[in-house]
Amino acid sequence: MRLLHYWRAMWGIIGRELLRFVKQRERFISALVRPLLWLFVFAAGFRAALGIAIAPPYETYILYEVYITPGLIGMIQLFNGMQSSLSMVYDREMGSMRILMVAPLPRWFLLFCKLIAGTAVSVLQVYVFLGVAWLYEIEAPLEGYLWVLPALLLSGMMLGALGLLLSSFIKQLENFAGVMNFVIFPMFFMSTALYPLWKIKESSELLHEIARYNPFSQAVELIRFALYNQFNQEAFIYTLSAFVIFMTAAILGYNPSKGMMTRKGGGA
Repeated sequence: MRLLHYWRAMWGIIGRELLRFVKQRERFISALVRPLLWLFVFAAGFRAALGIAIAPPYETYILYEVYITPGLIGMIQLFNGMQSSLSMVYDREMGSMRILMVAPLPRWFLLFCKLIAGTAVSVLQVYVFLGVAWLYEIEAPLEGYLWVLPALLLSGMMLGALGLLLSSFIKQLENFAGVMNFVIFPMFFMSTALYPLWKIKESSELLHEIARYNPFSQAVELIRFALYNQFNQEAFIYTLSAFVIFMTAAILGYNPSKGMMTRKGGGA
């Protein structure tokens, strides 16, 4: 196989995912409606009740809407990663994924291309959300909108890899609701997306430890610091490590000789 074959395969997968995203307008709208409702309704209701103390990366007191914006960005990427996993299950049931997996290219490469495509979609969604938030006067430094791009790519790939891993276990579309209840919502609510760690610690020491080591929390903090032109080394290392672990497990899960595909009768 020549490099040209890899290049064509990569852009074929990415182009298919982007075309699907463009045609499914309701997917784009739902991806924005959810975080915007949290921003305009939830945050407004809790603005007076939840004061946010001065803590890095913030250099002054901030409104609650400003604090949860990185968390809502993480929400967009988390749900997009799960949406990608849902599409993998759908493609497996419809048979189109079988065609992809029998291509004369390494499976890890095909999965990685699928991951890049999903991450590209999530980044587009995030920047549209940031544009709406900017109109609502929730602004970050102008340089932060560029600084945050690498953080979005890494966090999107980490959460997308988690979605790929889950898709290797999900047998039917009907089981996706269980994933929502037992994976997505706990990851989101037991994190720093809505409340800082010090405030979580005031209510529960156990919840504080769970939120601290939650990969989603680290992804949110990486985005939060990047928006303000700062680099959070701990969050970067943690998010990168989680990506490597999830991606390795997903590749093994899609391995026809070792992974979950074998238990499903080779239903790639």
